[in-house]
Amino acid sequence: MAELSMNETTTFRWSFEEDVARYAAAGIPAIGVWRQKLSDCGQDRAIELLRQHALKVSHLQWVGGFTGSDGRSYRDSVEDAKEALRTAAAIGTNTLIVYSGARAGHTHNHARRLIQGALTELVPLAQELGVTLAVEPMHPGCANGCTFLTSLEEVAEVLEAVGSDQVKMVFDTYHLGQDPAILRHIPEIAAQLALVQLGDAKHPPDGEQNRCRLGEGTIPLGRIIAELKAAGYDGYYDVELLGEGIETCDYDSLLEHAKAAFAELVTGA
Repeated sequence: MAELSMNETTTFRWSFEEDVARYAAAGIPAIGVWRQKLSDCGQDRAIELLRQHALKVSHLQWVGGFTGSDGRSYRDSVEDAKEALRTAAAIGTNTLIVYSGARAGHTHNHARRLIQGALTELVPLAQELGVTLAVEPMHPGCANGCTFLTSLEEVAEVLEAVGSDQVKMVFDTYHLGQDPAILRHIPEIAAQLALVQLGDAKHPPDGEQNRCRLGEGTIPLGRIIAELKAAGYDGYYDVELLGEGIETCDYDSLLEHAKAAFAELVTGA
């Protein structure tokens, strides 16, 4: 059954401890864990807090950079991903978000071989731990150093090349929902979705992500979610909001607004 999740990047100023306590107090059933906040808290303490507040974990974000775009070697990035897979299993989630890294001077074909090779190497451990590697495409207007994969088609090609049910994709409405043709593709890719992230925008990204509260932008969230439901998606809907339009928001009010939007868009309440 579809459930609401709140992404820790949404409440950027809060600590992991505050996120867990306040999400639970707001009646939000799940959290999308950001590795940076998890590290600041400490894994053992984080696991205990999640248990105390009965908060589920929709996913862990993120691993990647296999193209060397963030200054790490390919091997370092793969080893970091292996560590993150173990962390994901330890905190009780079955989804780990993956960004390929930017092209970083590689040809497109070579960059694609790097991400495919990394995923292929990670699949056995992912299978052992029961964690899905979820590759996320981003809008080309804000992909920057995160990924060279900017469309569903490109990610689908990577998934086909790897050929494992342990590798799926992330559907972020902010990145993909600005394409008017996206609705017709949803039935084709619904079975390959590990996670849906909810974001809205008043304008397409131009260098940086600048999201707005759900329902206050131009992305057709209602139609997208209706198509996802009709195609059989019933996993987490993770609310990920960031940018100048969100930075000054009162976070408690933001949580309540996200809950109401989820109820209206997903559950029909």
